[in-house]
Amino acid sequence: MIKPVGSDELNPLFDYDAAEREALAAEAENMPSVVISSQAAGNAVMMGAGYFNPLKGFMNVADAMGAAESMTLTDGSFFPVPVLCLLESADGFGVGDRIALRDPNLDGNPVLAIMDVEAIEEVSDAQMATMTDKVYRTDDTEHPGVAAFNSQGRVAVSGPIKVLNFSYFQLDFPDTFRTAVEIRNEIQEHGWNKVVAFQTRNPMHRAHEELCRMCMDAVDADGLVIHMLLGKLKPGDIPAPVRDAAIRKMAEVYFPPNSVMVTGYGFDMLYAGPREAVLHAVFRQNCGCTHLIVGRDHAGVGSYYGTYDAQDIFDGLDKDNLGIEPLTAHFFVFYFAVVSAITPPSIRSQPRVSVPASGSIRRAL
Repeated sequence: MIKPVGSDELNPLFDYDAAEREALAAEAENMPSVVISSQAAGNAVMMGAGYFNPLKGFMNVADAMGAAESMTLTDGSFFPVPVLCLLESADGFGVGDRIALRDPNLDGNPVLAIMDVEAIEEVSDAQMATMTDKVYRTDDTEHPGVAAFNSQGRVAVSGPIKVLNFSYFQLDFPDTFRTAVEIRNEIQEHGWNKVVAFQTRNPMHRAHEELCRMCMDAVDADGLVIHMLLGKLKPGDIPAPVRDAAIRKMAEVYFPPNSVMVTGYGFDMLYAGPREAVLHAVFRQNCGCTHLIVGRDHAGVGSYYGTYDAQDIFDGLDKDNLGIEPLTAHFFVFYFAVVSAITPPSIRSQPRVSVPASGSIRRAL
């Protein structure tokens, strides 16, 4: 299979030893603890699930700035976005302590992960501004990703983590939520070698279906992984349960048996356009996919990004950092003609013109 990003083997941060996990959960009740932001909780889930390989925990400020400015951490590792645990205060614990990170998205704020604190740093306004500009390409607080990122505290607490559970994602979506480890295992069980990944935060429509088919045909893929976001979205987006049911029905009716995996991941959408498209490539490679469909205005919102910015960003990436191949597409347009009783005979009698059902797929296809 394709190797994970940054290592030969996938290194999920979930503690798979049940006895150790139970002991840590008991120990956590006597540790200093903090309720983290929803964005940080999503990051912890993604690290636990192996999607954020090769990260070992939350970044310090130097690594976060490197990720934002050049997609390179201080040790030379590749990662396209900052992954921070930002708090209002670090009162009650210090460097060298072990702390419990509590889940903001579940009643009672249960312990989500344990962190060994290596650094506690104040993030300056200038640093926040730089990270916002580099990742989101705007400082407009109407941008939902900008608003979420900047609504957190300014105290960055960093260090390696051990993840104890997958928050509400495994509870609410037991048939859909999958870790990168589980997807890799299932791909291997299917015997698939070439695997196309399709990212979505919405139900799939006819053009999405056709795009997936064309991409699979273009690379002679063995299978398709439909990978839907299950975390928090902006107001107006379609709820995850509705999206899940619609996608499952589409896959059941319109694709051959055993050709599609319908899965989901636990993460709050960034709406970061080009930079988030690269992040999507990272965690699709980590779950074993060889190709990623990068659509028109991929991971965008409003008019903050150009139509093909999320595709063009891959042209400047070092191929040594990412082994997954992007598949990029233009608009898909469907033409429907209705000839009514009032259509002039001169038009009705003209020869029918054949029009392609879809627009072109560019570059990689």
